[in-house]
Amino acid sequence: MTTRLKEVDAVMVGMGWTGSIMARELTKAGLTVVGLERGEDLTPREHFALPNIRDELKYTHRLELVQDPALETLTFRHRPADTALPMRRMGSFLPGNSVGGAANHWGGLHWRYLPSDHLCRSHIVQRYGAKAIPDDMTIQDWAMSYDELEPYYDKFDKLCGVSGKAGNLRGQKIAGGNVFEGPRSDEYPNPPVKMTESALMFEKAAKELGYNPFPQPISNASRPYTNIEGLTLGACQYCGHCDKSGCEANAKAGPHVCILPLLRSDPKFTLRARAWVSRLIYDKSARKVMGVVYTDTRSGEEYEQPAGLVVLSAYVFGNISLLFHSGIGEPYDPSTGKGAVGKNYCYQLSRMGVTMFFENKEFNPFMGAPGSSMALDDVDADNFDHSGLGFLGGSRFACGHGDGRPIGYRPIPPGTPRWGAAWKTATAKWYSHAANIAVSGSNYANRNNYLDLDPTYKDQLGRPLLRLTYNFVENDYKVMEYTLGVAAKIARAMNPTIMGEPRMRRGDYDIVPYQSTHNTGGTIMGTDPKTSVVNRYLQSWDADNLFIMGASTFPQQPAYNPTGPVGALAYWSAEAIVTRYLKSPGPLVHAG
Repeated sequence: MTTRLKEVDAVMVGMGWTGSIMARELTKAGLTVVGLERGEDLTPREHFALPNIRDELKYTHRLELVQDPALETLTFRHRPADTALPMRRMGSFLPGNSVGGAANHWGGLHWRYLPSDHLCRSHIVQRYGAKAIPDDMTIQDWAMSYDELEPYYDKFDKLCGVSGKAGNLRGQKIAGGNVFEGPRSDEYPNPPVKMTESALMFEKAAKELGYNPFPQPISNASRPYTNIEGLTLGACQYCGHCDKSGCEANAKAGPHVCILPLLRSDPKFTLRARAWVSRLIYDKSARKVMGVVYTDTRSGEEYEQPAGLVVLSAYVFGNISLLFHSGIGEPYDPSTGKGAVGKNYCYQLSRMGVTMFFENKEFNPFMGAPGSSMALDDVDADNFDHSGLGFLGGSRFACGHGDGRPIGYRPIPPGTPRWGAAWKTATAKWYSHAANIAVSGSNYANRNNYLDLDPTYKDQLGRPLLRLTYNFVENDYKVMEYTLGVAAKIARAMNPTIMGEPRMRRGDYDIVPYQSTHNTGGTIMGTDPKTSVVNRYLQSWDADNLFIMGASTFPQQPAYNPTGPVGALAYWSAEAIVTRYLKSPGPLVHAG
Protein backbone atom coordinates (compact mmCIF):
# COMPACT_ATOMS: atom_id res chain seq x y z
CA MET A 1 0.00 0.00 0.00
CA THR A 2 1.27 3.45 -0.95
CA THR A 3 1.16 6.16 1.73
CA ARG A 4 0.18 9.58 0.40
CA LEU A 5 2.04 12.43 2.07
CA LYS A 6 1.14 16.09 2.48
CA GLU A 7 1.64 18.13 -0.68
CA VAL A 8 4.61 20.51 -0.84
CA ASP A 9 5.44 23.32 -3.22
CA ALA A 10 8.40 21.56 -4.82
CA VAL A 11 10.25 18.26 -4.72
CA MET A 12 13.86 17.64 -5.78
CA VAL A 13 14.71 14.15 -7.09
CA GLY A 14 18.39 13.95 -6.17
CA MET A 15 20.39 16.09 -3.75
CA GLY A 16 23.70 16.73 -5.47
CA TRP A 17 24.80 20.05 -6.91
CA THR A 18 21.66 20.86 -8.90
CA GLY A 19 19.16 19.66 -6.31
CA SER A 20 20.90 21.67 -3.60
CA ILE A 21 21.13 24.85 -5.70
CA MET A 22 17.53 24.61 -6.82
CA ALA A 23 16.25 23.82 -3.32
CA ARG A 24 18.14 26.80 -1.90
CA GLU A 25 16.81 29.21 -4.52
CA LEU A 26 13.23 28.00 -4.13
CA THR A 27 13.25 28.17 -0.33
CA LYS A 28 14.62 31.71 -0.59
CA ALA A 29 11.51 32.45 -2.67
CA GLY A 30 9.32 31.12 0.15
CA LEU A 31 8.49 27.66 -1.22
CA THR A 32 8.32 24.51 0.88
CA VAL A 33 10.75 22.01 -0.62
CA VAL A 34 11.40 18.30 -0.07
CA GLY A 35 14.74 16.90 -1.22
CA LEU A 36 14.75 13.17 -1.99
CA GLU A 37 18.03 11.26 -2.18
CA ARG A 38 18.30 7.55 -2.95
CA GLY A 39 21.51 7.07 -0.95
CA GLU A 40 22.46 7.77 2.63
CA ASP A 41 22.91 11.14 4.25
CA LEU A 42 26.52 12.25 4.70
CA THR A 43 28.04 15.14 6.61
CA PRO A 44 31.66 16.33 6.50
CA ARG A 45 32.00 16.16 10.29
CA GLU A 46 31.03 12.48 10.42
CA HIS A 47 32.17 11.11 7.07
CA PHE A 48 34.96 13.33 5.69
CA ALA A 49 37.23 13.61 8.71
CA LEU A 50 40.71 12.30 9.48
CA PRO A 51 42.01 9.68 9.91
CA ASN A 52 39.42 7.75 7.91
CA ILE A 53 39.16 9.90 4.81
CA ARG A 54 42.61 9.26 3.29
CA ASP A 55 41.82 5.65 2.47
CA GLU A 56 42.69 4.70 -1.11
CA LEU A 57 41.43 1.14 -0.73
CA LYS A 58 38.05 2.19 0.65
CA TYR A 59 37.28 5.04 -1.73
CA THR A 60 39.33 4.54 -4.90
CA HIS A 61 39.12 0.76 -5.20
CA ARG A 62 36.08 -0.26 -3.17
CA LEU A 63 34.15 2.80 -4.38
CA GLU A 64 32.53 3.70 -1.06
CA LEU A 65 30.89 6.87 -2.42
CA VAL A 66 29.69 5.36 -5.70
CA GLN A 67 26.35 3.94 -6.83
CA ASP A 68 25.84 0.27 -5.95
CA PRO A 69 25.14 -1.68 -9.17
CA ALA A 70 23.46 -4.43 -7.12
CA LEU A 71 20.56 -2.02 -6.59
CA GLU A 72 20.46 -0.29 -9.95
CA THR A 73 22.80 -0.39 -12.91
CA LEU A 74 22.49 -0.25 -16.68
CA THR A 75 23.07 -2.65 -19.52
CA PHE A 76 25.56 -1.92 -22.24
CA ARG A 77 26.23 -2.76 -25.88
CA HIS A 78 28.36 -1.20 -28.59
CA ARG A 79 25.85 -1.28 -31.44
CA PRO A 80 22.06 -1.39 -31.85
CA ALA A 81 22.28 -4.92 -33.26
CA ASP A 82 24.25 -6.24 -30.24
CA THR A 83 22.82 -7.87 -27.12
CA ALA A 84 23.29 -5.70 -24.05
CA LEU A 85 24.59 -7.11 -20.75
CA PRO A 86 24.43 -5.59 -17.25
CA MET A 87 27.29 -3.51 -15.86
CA ARG A 88 28.04 -5.51 -12.68
CA ARG A 89 30.66 -3.15 -11.28
CA MET A 90 30.95 0.57 -11.81
CA GLY A 91 34.10 1.17 -13.82
CA SER A 92 34.26 3.60 -16.73
CA PHE A 93 32.12 6.15 -14.86
CA LEU A 94 31.19 6.51 -11.19
CA PRO A 95 27.80 8.07 -10.36
CA GLY A 96 27.42 9.16 -6.75
CA ASN A 97 24.99 7.50 -4.36
CA SER A 98 24.48 9.73 -1.33
CA VAL A 99 23.55 13.27 -0.34
CA GLY A 100 25.99 15.47 -2.24
CA GLY A 101 26.02 13.17 -5.26
CA ALA A 102 29.09 12.82 -7.46
CA ALA A 103 30.42 16.08 -5.99
CA ASN A 104 31.48 14.06 -2.95
CA HIS A 105 34.14 12.30 -4.99
CA TRP A 106 34.84 14.67 -7.88
CA GLY A 107 38.35 16.01 -8.36
CA GLY A 108 37.16 19.60 -8.50
CA LEU A 109 38.07 20.55 -12.09
CA HIS A 110 35.85 23.50 -12.86
CA TRP A 111 35.42 24.77 -16.41
CA ARG A 112 33.17 27.03 -18.41
CA TYR A 113 32.23 25.88 -21.89
CA LEU A 114 33.46 28.03 -24.77
CA PRO A 115 31.16 30.35 -26.75
CA SER A 116 31.58 28.02 -29.74
CA ASP A 117 30.55 25.05 -27.56
CA HIS A 118 27.23 26.75 -26.86
CA LEU A 119 26.58 27.31 -30.57
CA CYS A 120 28.24 24.13 -31.76
CA ARG A 121 26.28 23.36 -34.90
CA SER A 122 25.70 26.90 -36.16
CA HIS A 123 29.33 27.84 -35.45
CA ILE A 124 30.62 24.92 -37.52
CA VAL A 125 28.19 25.63 -40.37
CA GLN A 126 29.18 29.28 -40.42
CA ARG A 127 32.94 28.58 -40.45
CA TYR A 128 33.19 25.38 -42.51
CA GLY A 129 29.81 24.89 -44.18
CA ALA A 130 27.03 22.37 -43.49
CA LYS A 131 28.81 19.63 -45.44
CA ALA A 132 31.58 19.55 -42.81
CA ILE A 133 29.17 17.86 -40.41
CA PRO A 134 28.91 14.08 -41.03
CA ASP A 135 25.40 12.79 -41.75
CA ASP A 136 25.40 10.66 -38.60
CA MET A 137 26.62 13.48 -36.30
CA THR A 138 23.49 14.77 -34.53
CA ILE A 139 25.00 17.81 -32.80
CA GLN A 140 22.75 20.74 -31.87
CA ASP A 141 23.19 24.24 -30.52
CA TRP A 142 22.56 24.89 -26.86
CA ALA A 143 19.33 26.74 -26.18
CA MET A 144 21.23 29.76 -24.82
CA SER A 145 24.47 31.50 -25.72
CA TYR A 146 27.59 31.78 -23.59
CA ASP A 147 26.92 35.49 -23.06
CA GLU A 148 23.43 34.75 -21.73
CA LEU A 149 24.77 32.12 -19.31
CA GLU A 150 27.89 34.04 -18.23
CA PRO A 151 26.33 35.73 -15.14
CA TYR A 152 25.29 32.28 -13.90
CA TYR A 153 28.73 30.82 -14.60
CA ASP A 154 30.07 33.68 -12.49
CA LYS A 155 27.61 32.99 -9.69
CA PHE A 156 28.53 29.31 -9.55
CA ASP A 157 32.24 30.20 -9.59
CA LYS A 158 31.67 32.37 -6.53
CA LEU A 159 29.63 29.69 -4.79
CA CYS A 160 32.49 27.21 -5.22
CA GLY A 161 35.44 29.56 -4.70
CA VAL A 162 37.14 28.43 -7.90
CA SER A 163 40.91 28.86 -8.03
CA GLY A 164 42.33 29.97 -11.37
CA LYS A 165 43.57 32.77 -13.61
CA ALA A 166 41.36 34.67 -16.05
CA GLY A 167 42.48 34.77 -19.67
CA ASN A 168 39.64 36.92 -20.98
CA LEU A 169 38.41 39.53 -18.53
CA ARG A 170 35.52 41.54 -20.00
CA GLY A 171 36.99 41.06 -23.49
CA GLN A 172 40.57 41.86 -22.55
CA LYS A 173 42.90 38.92 -23.26
CA ILE A 174 45.31 38.27 -20.38
CA ALA A 175 48.55 36.33 -20.80
CA GLY A 176 48.91 33.51 -18.30
CA GLY A 177 45.21 32.66 -18.34
CA ASN A 178 43.18 30.77 -20.91
CA VAL A 179 43.12 33.22 -23.80
CA PHE A 180 40.58 31.04 -25.63
CA GLU A 181 37.88 31.29 -22.96
CA GLY A 182 34.78 33.43 -23.35
CA PRO A 183 34.75 36.88 -21.73
CA ARG A 184 34.49 36.69 -17.95
CA SER A 185 32.74 39.41 -15.95
CA ASP A 186 35.14 38.93 -13.05
CA GLU A 187 38.44 37.33 -12.08
CA TYR A 188 38.39 33.90 -10.43
CA PRO A 189 37.41 34.08 -6.75
CA ASN A 190 40.78 32.62 -5.71
CA PRO A 191 44.25 32.59 -7.28
CA PRO A 192 45.55 29.31 -8.75
CA VAL A 193 46.63 26.52 -6.44
CA LYS A 194 50.36 25.77 -6.22
CA MET A 195 51.92 24.25 -9.31
CA THR A 196 54.01 21.08 -9.19
CA GLU A 197 57.44 20.75 -10.79
CA SER A 198 56.04 18.71 -13.69
CA ALA A 199 53.43 21.41 -14.37
CA LEU A 200 56.12 24.08 -14.57
CA MET A 201 58.19 21.93 -16.93
CA PHE A 202 55.15 21.48 -19.17
CA GLU A 203 54.46 25.22 -19.08
CA LYS A 204 58.00 26.04 -20.18
CA ALA A 205 58.04 23.54 -23.05
CA ALA A 206 54.59 24.53 -24.29
CA LYS A 207 55.43 28.23 -24.30
CA GLU A 208 58.66 27.59 -26.20
CA LEU A 209 56.62 25.80 -28.86
CA GLY A 210 54.23 28.77 -29.15
CA TYR A 211 51.31 27.37 -27.18
CA ASN A 212 49.34 29.06 -24.38
CA PRO A 213 49.44 27.05 -21.14
CA PHE A 214 47.55 28.25 -18.05
CA PRO A 215 46.78 27.01 -14.51
CA GLN A 216 43.99 24.45 -14.56
CA PRO A 217 40.90 25.95 -12.86
CA ILE A 218 39.72 23.96 -9.86
CA SER A 219 37.12 24.12 -7.11
CA ASN A 220 39.75 23.55 -4.44
CA ALA A 221 40.21 26.81 -2.58
CA SER A 222 43.84 27.96 -2.71
CA ARG A 223 43.18 29.97 0.47
CA PRO A 224 40.37 30.17 3.05
CA TYR A 225 37.30 31.52 1.26
CA THR A 226 33.81 32.67 2.23
CA ASN A 227 31.33 32.07 -0.59
CA ILE A 228 28.26 34.01 -1.72
CA GLU A 229 26.10 32.11 0.78
CA GLY A 230 28.35 33.19 3.65
CA LEU A 231 29.81 29.70 4.13
CA THR A 232 33.55 29.20 4.57
CA LEU A 233 35.83 26.78 2.71
CA GLY A 234 39.24 25.85 4.06
CA ALA A 235 42.49 26.00 2.11
CA CYS A 236 43.71 23.04 0.02
CA GLN A 237 46.16 20.77 1.88
CA TYR A 238 47.56 19.17 -1.33
CA CYS A 239 46.98 15.70 0.13
CA GLY A 240 46.51 13.95 -3.23
CA HIS A 241 43.16 12.37 -2.27
CA CYS A 242 40.72 14.74 -3.99
CA ASP A 243 39.13 12.48 -6.55
CA LYS A 244 36.93 9.58 -5.40
CA SER A 245 37.10 10.84 -1.82
CA GLY A 246 35.78 13.61 0.41
CA CYS A 247 37.90 16.49 1.72
CA GLU A 248 38.79 16.76 5.41
CA ALA A 249 39.79 20.43 5.01
CA ASN A 250 36.45 21.40 3.40
CA ALA A 251 38.57 22.97 0.68
CA LYS A 252 36.95 21.04 -2.17
CA ALA A 253 33.66 22.64 -3.14
CA GLY A 254 30.54 20.54 -2.86
CA PRO A 255 26.94 20.86 -1.69
CA HIS A 256 27.93 19.75 1.83
CA VAL A 257 30.21 22.76 2.20
CA CYS A 258 28.68 25.36 -0.11
CA ILE A 259 24.88 25.08 0.37
CA LEU A 260 23.57 22.24 2.57
CA PRO A 261 24.49 23.74 5.97
CA LEU A 262 21.94 26.49 5.24
CA LEU A 263 19.32 24.16 3.77
CA ARG A 264 19.53 21.80 6.74
CA SER A 265 18.62 24.65 9.11
CA ASP A 266 15.83 26.06 6.90
CA PRO A 267 12.34 25.11 8.20
CA LYS A 268 11.00 25.28 4.64
CA PHE A 269 13.30 22.44 3.55
CA THR A 270 13.03 18.75 4.36
CA LEU A 271 15.71 16.21 3.42
CA ARG A 272 14.76 12.56 3.05
CA ALA A 273 17.63 10.14 2.43
CA ARG A 274 17.19 6.49 1.42
CA ALA A 275 14.28 7.63 -0.76
CA TRP A 276 14.44 5.91 -4.14
CA VAL A 277 12.08 7.56 -6.62
CA SER A 278 10.59 4.99 -8.97
CA ARG A 279 8.31 7.11 -11.15
CA LEU A 280 6.59 10.45 -11.60
CA ILE A 281 2.81 10.76 -11.44
CA TYR A 282 2.10 12.22 -14.86
CA ASP A 283 -1.17 13.68 -16.16
CA LYS A 284 -0.53 13.93 -19.87
CA SER A 285 -3.78 15.71 -20.68
CA ALA A 286 -3.07 18.40 -18.09
CA ARG A 287 0.65 18.62 -19.10
CA LYS A 288 1.53 18.27 -15.44
CA VAL A 289 3.40 16.04 -13.02
CA MET A 290 1.32 15.63 -9.86
CA GLY A 291 4.15 14.31 -7.71
CA VAL A 292 6.56 11.41 -7.33
CA VAL A 293 6.45 7.87 -5.95
CA TYR A 294 9.41 6.65 -3.92
CA THR A 295 10.44 3.63 -1.89
CA ASP A 296 12.13 3.89 1.50
CA THR A 297 15.09 1.56 0.95
CA ARG A 298 15.30 0.75 4.69
CA SER A 299 11.70 -0.37 5.21
CA GLY A 300 10.60 -1.14 1.67
CA GLU A 301 7.51 1.04 2.14
CA GLU A 302 6.24 3.09 -0.78
CA TYR A 303 5.23 6.74 -0.54
CA GLU A 304 3.59 9.26 -2.82
CA GLN A 305 4.88 12.82 -2.49
CA PRO A 306 2.53 15.30 -4.21
CA ALA A 307 4.15 18.56 -5.30
CA GLY A 308 3.30 21.63 -7.31
CA LEU A 309 6.74 21.63 -8.94
CA VAL A 310 9.01 18.64 -9.70
CA VAL A 311 12.72 18.98 -10.41
CA LEU A 312 14.72 16.03 -11.73
CA SER A 313 18.14 16.71 -10.20
CA ALA A 314 19.54 13.19 -10.21
CA TYR A 315 22.55 11.99 -12.17
CA VAL A 316 22.24 11.70 -15.97
CA PHE A 317 21.02 8.11 -15.96
CA GLY A 318 18.49 8.72 -13.18
CA ASN A 319 16.87 11.64 -14.99
CA ILE A 320 16.54 9.69 -18.23
CA SER A 321 15.20 6.51 -16.65
CA LEU A 322 12.50 8.42 -14.74
CA LEU A 323 11.18 9.89 -17.98
CA PHE A 324 11.03 6.43 -19.52
CA HIS A 325 9.38 4.86 -16.47
CA SER A 326 6.84 7.69 -16.27
CA GLY A 327 5.86 7.80 -19.94
CA ILE A 328 6.97 11.41 -20.42
CA GLY A 329 8.20 12.40 -23.87
CA GLU A 330 8.81 10.35 -27.01
CA PRO A 331 11.64 7.80 -26.81
CA TYR A 332 14.37 8.26 -29.39
CA ASP A 333 14.41 5.85 -32.33
CA PRO A 334 17.81 5.72 -34.10
CA SER A 335 16.33 4.08 -37.20
CA THR A 336 13.95 6.97 -37.90
CA GLY A 337 15.65 9.75 -35.94
CA LYS A 338 12.33 10.60 -34.29
CA GLY A 339 11.85 11.17 -30.57
CA ALA A 340 14.25 12.81 -28.14
CA VAL A 341 14.26 10.95 -24.79
CA GLY A 342 17.54 9.03 -24.73
CA LYS A 343 18.98 10.88 -27.76
CA ASN A 344 22.53 12.25 -28.08
CA TYR A 345 24.22 10.31 -25.32
CA CYS A 346 27.87 11.39 -25.19
CA TYR A 347 30.86 10.65 -23.00
CA GLN A 348 34.41 11.99 -23.06
CA LEU A 349 37.50 10.74 -24.85
CA SER A 350 39.71 9.91 -21.88
CA ARG A 351 42.49 7.52 -20.86
CA MET A 352 44.70 9.21 -23.45
CA GLY A 353 48.06 10.79 -22.87
CA VAL A 354 51.83 10.53 -22.91
CA THR A 355 53.96 9.32 -19.97
CA MET A 356 57.52 10.57 -19.60
CA PHE A 357 60.38 9.33 -17.42
CA PHE A 358 63.14 11.66 -16.19
CA GLU A 359 66.20 10.03 -14.68
CA ASN A 360 67.57 13.33 -13.34
CA LYS A 361 64.31 14.84 -12.08
CA GLU A 362 62.57 13.87 -8.85
CA PHE A 363 58.90 14.63 -8.26
CA ASN A 364 56.58 14.27 -5.27
CA PRO A 365 53.65 12.58 -7.05
CA PHE A 366 51.65 12.09 -3.85
CA MET A 367 51.58 15.83 -3.04
CA GLY A 368 49.21 18.09 -4.94
CA ALA A 369 45.68 18.32 -6.26
CA PRO A 370 44.03 17.83 -9.66
CA GLY A 371 44.43 21.58 -10.13
CA SER A 372 48.19 21.50 -9.48
CA SER A 373 48.56 21.21 -13.24
CA MET A 374 49.11 23.37 -16.24
CA ALA A 375 46.40 23.08 -18.87
CA LEU A 376 46.42 23.73 -22.61
CA ASP A 377 43.48 24.65 -24.84
CA ASP A 378 45.16 25.37 -28.18
CA VAL A 379 43.83 22.20 -29.82
CA ASP A 380 40.45 22.11 -28.08
CA ALA A 381 37.03 22.69 -29.66
CA ASP A 382 37.42 25.07 -32.64
CA ASN A 383 40.40 26.96 -31.22
CA PHE A 384 42.37 25.83 -34.28
CA ASP A 385 41.56 25.59 -37.97
CA HIS A 386 39.93 22.25 -38.83
CA SER A 387 39.97 22.82 -42.59
CA GLY A 388 41.08 19.63 -44.32
CA LEU A 389 41.62 17.68 -41.09
CA GLY A 390 38.59 15.44 -41.54
CA PHE A 391 37.22 15.80 -38.00
CA LEU A 392 35.50 18.25 -35.65
CA GLY A 393 36.26 18.96 -32.00
CA GLY A 394 39.48 18.63 -30.04
CA SER A 395 41.14 17.97 -26.69
CA ARG A 396 42.35 19.79 -23.62
CA PHE A 397 45.67 18.87 -22.00
CA ALA A 398 46.86 18.87 -18.40
CA CYS A 399 50.23 18.08 -16.87
CA GLY A 400 51.02 17.96 -13.17
CA HIS A 401 51.00 15.73 -10.11
CA GLY A 402 48.47 15.27 -7.38
CA ASP A 403 47.29 11.69 -7.05
CA GLY A 404 50.37 9.45 -6.72
CA ARG A 405 48.62 7.18 -4.23
CA PRO A 406 50.40 4.00 -3.16
CA ILE A 407 48.10 1.38 -4.70
CA GLY A 408 47.09 2.80 -8.04
CA TYR A 409 50.04 4.92 -9.13
CA ARG A 410 52.62 2.69 -10.83
CA PRO A 411 54.22 4.40 -13.86
CA ILE A 412 56.65 2.10 -15.64
CA PRO A 413 58.52 2.52 -18.96
CA PRO A 414 57.49 0.61 -22.10
CA GLY A 415 58.72 -2.97 -22.17
CA THR A 416 58.62 -3.47 -18.39
CA PRO A 417 57.16 -6.87 -17.38
CA ARG A 418 53.68 -6.64 -15.86
CA TRP A 419 54.66 -8.60 -12.71
CA GLY A 420 57.64 -10.11 -10.95
CA ALA A 421 61.04 -8.85 -9.76
CA ALA A 422 61.68 -6.63 -12.80
CA TRP A 423 58.28 -4.96 -12.36
CA LYS A 424 59.00 -4.29 -8.66
CA THR A 425 62.38 -2.79 -9.49
CA ALA A 426 60.89 -0.53 -12.17
CA THR A 427 58.05 0.73 -9.97
CA ALA A 428 60.51 1.61 -7.20
CA LYS A 429 62.89 3.30 -9.60
CA TRP A 430 60.41 5.40 -11.57
CA TYR A 431 57.74 6.25 -8.98
CA SER A 432 59.27 9.68 -8.30
CA HIS A 433 60.63 10.22 -11.80
CA ALA A 434 57.59 10.02 -14.07
CA ALA A 435 55.13 12.62 -15.35
CA ASN A 436 52.13 12.46 -17.65
CA ILE A 437 50.39 14.73 -20.13
CA ALA A 438 46.71 13.83 -19.82
CA VAL A 439 44.52 14.38 -22.88
CA SER A 440 40.71 14.59 -22.73
CA GLY A 441 38.78 14.93 -25.96
CA SER A 442 35.35 16.12 -27.01
CA ASN A 443 32.70 13.59 -27.97
CA TYR A 444 30.15 14.79 -30.48
CA ALA A 445 26.72 13.17 -30.69
CA ASN A 446 26.17 10.30 -33.10
CA ARG A 447 22.90 8.88 -34.39
CA ASN A 448 23.64 5.41 -32.98
CA ASN A 449 24.75 6.45 -29.47
CA TYR A 450 21.67 6.62 -27.25
CA LEU A 451 19.76 5.24 -24.24
CA ASP A 452 16.52 3.25 -24.02
CA LEU A 453 15.01 0.57 -21.77
CA ASP A 454 16.39 -2.96 -21.72
CA PRO A 455 13.84 -5.65 -22.66
CA THR A 456 15.40 -8.31 -20.41
CA TYR A 457 17.01 -7.01 -17.22
CA LYS A 458 15.30 -5.27 -14.30
CA ASP A 459 16.38 -3.37 -11.18
CA GLN A 460 15.53 -4.09 -7.53
CA LEU A 461 12.17 -2.32 -7.93
CA GLY A 462 11.23 -4.50 -10.90
CA ARG A 463 11.67 -1.77 -13.50
CA PRO A 464 13.53 -2.36 -16.79
CA LEU A 465 17.14 -1.23 -16.59
CA LEU A 466 18.37 1.62 -18.70
CA ARG A 467 20.23 0.32 -21.77
CA LEU A 468 23.25 2.20 -23.10
CA THR A 469 24.26 1.83 -26.74
CA TYR A 470 27.57 3.56 -27.29
CA ASN A 471 30.81 3.30 -29.21
CA PHE A 472 33.56 5.47 -30.62
CA VAL A 473 33.21 6.59 -34.24
CA GLU A 474 35.71 7.76 -36.85
CA ASN A 475 35.52 11.40 -35.74
CA ASP A 476 36.56 10.33 -32.22
CA TYR A 477 39.60 8.40 -33.45
CA LYS A 478 40.76 11.33 -35.56
CA VAL A 479 40.39 13.72 -32.61
CA MET A 480 42.52 11.38 -30.51
CA GLU A 481 45.21 10.88 -33.15
CA TYR A 482 45.61 14.55 -33.97
CA THR A 483 45.64 15.91 -30.43
CA LEU A 484 47.85 13.13 -29.10
CA GLY A 485 50.33 14.11 -31.78
CA VAL A 486 50.48 17.61 -30.31
CA ALA A 487 50.84 16.19 -26.78
CA ALA A 488 53.74 14.02 -27.94
CA LYS A 489 55.41 17.06 -29.50
CA ILE A 490 55.29 18.89 -26.16
CA ALA A 491 56.46 15.77 -24.32
CA ARG A 492 59.54 15.51 -26.53
CA ALA A 493 60.28 19.19 -25.85
CA MET A 494 60.33 18.40 -22.11
CA ASN A 495 63.37 16.20 -22.88
CA PRO A 496 62.54 13.02 -20.97
CA THR A 497 65.00 10.15 -20.55
CA ILE A 498 62.33 7.75 -21.78
CA MET A 499 59.06 8.65 -23.46
CA GLY A 500 56.18 6.22 -23.64
CA GLU A 501 54.07 5.78 -26.74
CA PRO A 502 51.00 8.04 -26.79
CA ARG A 503 48.18 6.07 -25.15
CA MET A 504 45.40 5.42 -27.61
CA ARG A 505 44.07 2.45 -29.45
CA ARG A 506 41.60 2.02 -32.23
CA GLY A 507 38.90 -0.35 -31.15
CA ASP A 508 35.61 -0.50 -29.32
CA TYR A 509 34.99 1.65 -26.27
CA ASP A 510 35.81 -0.30 -23.10
CA ILE A 511 33.32 0.22 -20.25
CA VAL A 512 35.49 -1.57 -17.65
CA PRO A 513 38.40 0.78 -16.69
CA TYR A 514 37.68 4.17 -15.15
CA GLN A 515 37.81 7.06 -17.62
CA SER A 516 35.62 9.90 -16.38
CA THR A 517 32.22 10.49 -14.79
CA HIS A 518 31.31 12.88 -17.59
CA ASN A 519 28.22 11.33 -19.13
CA THR A 520 25.92 13.72 -20.98
CA GLY A 521 22.75 13.81 -23.06
CA GLY A 522 19.49 11.90 -23.09
CA THR A 523 17.20 14.78 -22.04
CA ILE A 524 18.76 17.42 -24.27
CA MET A 525 17.83 21.09 -24.48
CA GLY A 526 16.74 22.80 -27.63
CA THR A 527 14.30 25.12 -29.37
CA ASP A 528 12.19 22.42 -31.05
CA PRO A 529 10.18 19.83 -29.06
CA LYS A 530 10.66 17.34 -31.89
CA THR A 531 14.44 17.27 -31.36
CA SER A 532 14.79 18.11 -27.66
CA VAL A 533 13.31 17.21 -24.27
CA VAL A 534 13.56 20.56 -22.48
CA ASN A 535 13.41 24.19 -23.55
CA ARG A 536 15.98 26.90 -22.87
CA TYR A 537 14.97 27.10 -19.20
CA LEU A 538 15.28 23.30 -18.79
CA GLN A 539 11.50 23.02 -18.58
CA SER A 540 9.97 19.86 -20.06
CA TRP A 541 8.13 20.36 -23.34
CA ASP A 542 5.58 17.76 -22.12
CA ALA A 543 4.92 18.85 -18.52
CA ASP A 544 4.93 22.53 -17.59
CA ASN A 545 5.83 21.98 -13.92
CA LEU A 546 8.70 19.56 -14.62
CA PHE A 547 12.26 20.88 -14.85
CA ILE A 548 15.30 18.70 -15.63
CA MET A 549 18.76 19.62 -14.39
CA GLY A 550 22.30 18.55 -15.11
CA ALA A 551 24.42 17.22 -17.92
CA SER A 552 21.61 15.07 -19.33
CA THR A 553 20.47 18.33 -20.99
CA PHE A 554 23.74 18.80 -22.96
CA PRO A 555 23.33 18.18 -26.73
CA GLN A 556 26.97 17.00 -26.99
CA GLN A 557 30.06 16.78 -24.79
CA PRO A 558 32.97 19.21 -25.23
CA ALA A 559 36.40 18.24 -23.93
CA TYR A 560 35.84 20.05 -20.64
CA ASN A 561 34.43 18.52 -17.46
CA PRO A 562 30.69 19.34 -17.19
CA THR A 563 30.30 20.57 -13.59
CA GLY A 564 30.74 24.30 -14.29
CA PRO A 565 27.91 24.43 -16.86
CA VAL A 566 25.78 22.11 -14.69
CA GLY A 567 25.88 24.60 -11.81
CA ALA A 568 25.39 27.62 -14.06
CA LEU A 569 22.34 26.05 -15.70
CA ALA A 570 20.80 25.30 -12.30
CA TYR A 571 21.02 28.98 -11.37
CA TRP A 572 19.72 30.00 -14.82
CA SER A 573 16.70 27.70 -14.53
CA ALA A 574 16.02 28.61 -10.89
CA GLU A 575 15.86 32.30 -11.74
CA ALA A 576 13.37 31.61 -14.55
CA ILE A 577 11.19 29.57 -12.18
CA VAL A 578 11.23 32.18 -9.41
CA THR A 579 10.81 35.31 -11.54
CA ARG A 580 8.53 33.95 -14.26
CA TYR A 581 7.04 30.51 -13.73
CA LEU A 582 5.77 31.01 -10.17
CA LYS A 583 4.02 34.24 -11.21
CA SER A 584 2.34 32.62 -14.21
CA PRO A 585 2.62 28.79 -14.28
CA GLY A 586 2.76 27.39 -17.77
CA PRO A 587 5.19 27.05 -20.68
CA LEU A 588 8.09 29.50 -20.45
CA VAL A 589 8.73 28.96 -24.15
CA HIS A 590 6.01 28.29 -26.70
CA ALA A 591 6.91 25.86 -29.46
CA GLY A 592 6.83 27.42 -32.90
